[in-house]
Amino acid sequence: MSENHYSGVMDEDKRITLRLPADLHEWLAAQAKSARRSLNSEIVHRLEVERDAIVTDTGSP
Repeated sequence: MSENHYSGVMDEDKRITLRLPADLHEWLAAQAKSARRSLNSEIVHRLEVERDAIVTDTGSP
């Protein structure tokens, strides 16, 4: 796992407005609740996992 894992404190926060389809928002909110994370933390977690998977795949011969 990456050392950059989101711990709730970031060196520099960037804010964005994100529009999601209602069904995707509901699904993410349910996933966040079951993982005991905020919706924001859930989105960040999933993006980091995906990024780490891509970096790992790219770094392998």
